[in-house]
Amino acid sequence: MISRLILFLFCAFLTLSTVPAVAQVAAPKDFTYFEMVEDSLSGLAKTLLQDSITEHRLKADTAIRSLLQEALSADNAFRYTFPGLQGISIQYPQDSTFRIFTWQLYVSENDYRYGGFLQQSSGGVYPLEDHSAEVRMPEYEVMSTDYWYGAVYYNIKQAGKKRDRHYLLFGYDGYELFRKRKLIDVLLFKDGEPIFGAPVFQHGPGKVKHRVVREYSAEVSTRLNYDDVLEMIMFDHLIGQNGPHGEGLTYYPDGSYEAYKFGKDGKWLHVEKVFDQVSEEAPRPSPILDNRKKDIFGRGNQ
Repeated sequence: MISRLILFLFCAFLTLSTVPAVAQVAAPKDFTYFEMVEDSLSGLAKTLLQDSITEHRLKADTAIRSLLQEALSADNAFRYTFPGLQGISIQYPQDSTFRIFTWQLYVSENDYRYGGFLQQSSGGVYPLEDHSAEVRMPEYEVMSTDYWYGAVYYNIKQAGKKRDRHYLLFGYDGYELFRKRKLIDVLLFKDGEPIFGAPVFQHGPGKVKHRVVREYSAEVSTRLNYDDVLEMIMFDHLIGQNGPHGEGLTYYPDGSYEAYKFGKDGKWLHVEKVFDQVSEEAPRPSPILDNRKKDIFGRGNQ
């Protein structure tokens, strides 16, 4: 019965009809319903990431939003971890009080969009609406679930004690053909409601950022993540130079590293240089569009 329903859902999508709201069925305690949803989501995510027809990718994005909204609102939803879900990132903080689902929608070479849901362990479900294309000063804005700087999150770092608890969200933004972005957003909860962006990144007197956005050439890969050994956020120092494809000024790592270190005042203090070694020129690995061994989730390409 379940396999027939999965087949029906997927075939309905392929014919570009509306995917049924299968969560109208009561969620059984043995998680069979969620396993069914997981299979359907994996099939839709494959279309989202691999289909060459834009209309199909847009339809898959809409179907994923509808299916996740219904599933995450069902009884026992937070208890199901979606262990086999492919193509959609799921990140939990250390305290497991919420989780975030995010995915990327490629529309065109200079149009990447993002979707997601934040689900609280207490039952709240919030769709994330990407408005990053409208944000002019992303490092200084406070945003919300319906006005969100879209990205695929690859890590969450919990910081601060209960009174100043916040969560750092490390994400990737495809941005443009020749330029990519990585970012650290800040999530906190006010009266139980999620808020994105907070003045926690200190860059000297009078300069505090609400989030960090690092733009770099699509020819290279860069580091931006929390280092458990050094107990700091580590990231490449970037230098500007003209790109090789006529794209103008863009940024490359020079082999040195900057960092943020958590301070006693609850802010992340900028460390200008972590190590002393510096390359004479910016390294240029193979282009980002080559046959890389891993995707943005750290999984091997199939």
